[in-house]
Amino acid sequence: MDWISEHEDDDHAGPISTDAPRRTSHRRFWLILPVLALALSAGSFGFYLGHTNQNSTRAVAKPGTPTFQFPSEGDGNFGGFPNATTPPTRSQPSKANAAAAKIATSVDPGLVDINTTLSYQQSAAAGTGMVISSNGLVLTNNHVIAGATSISVRDATTGQVYPATVVGYDQSSDVALLQLKNASGLKTVTTNTKGVTKGEAIVGIGNAGGVGGTPSYAAGTVVAVNQSITAGDSENPTGSETLNGMIEINANIQAGDSGGALVNAKGEVVGMDTAASSSNGPVFNSDGSTTTRAFAIPIGAALAIASSIEQGNSSSTVHIGATAFIGIDVNATSSNQFSGAGNVSPDSTSSVTIAGLVAGGPAANSALTAGDVVDSVNGQSVTTVTSLDNILSTLKPGDTVHVDYTTTNGNQASLKLALGSGPPQ
Repeated sequence: MDWISEHEDDDHAGPISTDAPRRTSHRRFWLILPVLALALSAGSFGFYLGHTNQNSTRAVAKPGTPTFQFPSEGDGNFGGFPNATTPPTRSQPSKANAAAAKIATSVDPGLVDINTTLSYQQSAAAGTGMVISSNGLVLTNNHVIAGATSISVRDATTGQVYPATVVGYDQSSDVALLQLKNASGLKTVTTNTKGVTKGEAIVGIGNAGGVGGTPSYAAGTVVAVNQSITAGDSENPTGSETLNGMIEINANIQAGDSGGALVNAKGEVVGMDTAASSSNGPVFNSDGSTTTRAFAIPIGAALAIASSIEQGNSSSTVHIGATAFIGIDVNATSSNQFSGAGNVSPDSTSSVTIAGLVAGGPAANSALTAGDVVDSVNGQSVTTVTSLDNILSTLKPGDTVHVDYTTTNGNQASLKLALGSGPPQ
């Protein structure tokens, strides 16, 4: 495939002032909201930059690992952030920074705005993506496309809009690969997989606020490398995701930037903007600039996963192609978090009781009804929503599954049904 060009030059350019003016257009992304004072997790302000109402992977933070939550620009007023019509703005320092502006301009042609519709959640969301092949392969965060029933991608420079399909994703690493339909001759980003060093100047570029148009940017420096963070969704406070090997930066990453480019002073992509902390910040400085804790996935790690996906190599963490879908709501009173099972609630019980059926889904066309308890699928015990999702993750749309369940009157029953195609997890 036609991968992006890559440079591994050890030389780093001089510092980029953090008081650079920000463009007024913005993009959406997940923001990290630290729960602990020193939390370094992917969370609500920039850790997960993308959508709302997603069913996060449940992971227990390691001792000493801080925790964040993710807000989104998806449906407005989520986590205290406004919707796309009144996007958050980056600070406007008094001094101009021609270097940062020039870097951002050189990277813009390889960036895209990602807009998703989440029909089952009756919402929408937006984020950023990086073009890594001229025929339309786009790298982004998994949380940007999780739960999406349709995805459209807009070239940030030309304005051309393409429908997109999900080639595959790795939920545990928060990486996804998209394919744009009928795309050719696209500009790609340039990467440097050599890694970054503490104190190195960087610029974060993305679709802050999810409003599209010319990408906005925020300059800063690398605070630390190889950080572990735990991310959570404010609509699913009991769930969390842990990411390791992250780059910590102090650039003012905002909602909509998820999946965007973290670049060095030469305009080479060194990371993918993924999370940022906002519960205790950003900190406003005397010169009008801000200090924010944000995190990015090293580009080398993200590209390795993208390559595996592109080659069709599925694994215990990498999912290839469409997502198998049963279409059940296991808690009609929950916040409608979505998974392959349907609309789900956190794993707080030892069984999965059907509270409702997704209209038009496989379960709705079967003998299953609200109140039934799913006991097993293909002989594998189902005790939590996650266990059900894990089973479905090994299957494909069109596969026929054997479901054992307990009816509302306590009788044991079983049936077979063909799985549908649902949103990515």
